[in-house]
Amino acid sequence: MATDRLYSKGRVLGYERAMRNQNPNTSLIQVEGVQTTKDAQFYLGKRIAYVYRAKREVNGSKIRVIWGRIARTHGTNGVVKARFRNNLPPKSFGASVRIVSSQGT
Repeated sequence: MATDRLYSKGRVLGYERAMRNQNPNTSLIQVEGVQTTKDAQFYLGKRIAYVYRAKREVNGSKIRVIWGRIARTHGTNGVVKARFRNNLPPKSFGASVRIVSSQGT
């Protein structure tokens, strides 16, 4: 079954962290349908968008986007690390993100 979606889905797992410290500059993303490091490497360098709704309207739209880029893999289960232009808010943990496969011109 072909889909009309131009992006892959992913889920925000949280910030990159150690036992006691967390690093909000880097977010961990689980890409849907990716279970291995080798599969995750396809997504390296791809752009990623966290799309959310805000209360106040700006330029006629309540929908906002925080853009980022997938930097590297994380572990062996297909999780990737992503850096966003603005750090993702903790409210986004568990939310879905869009991984845009097409590289813009």
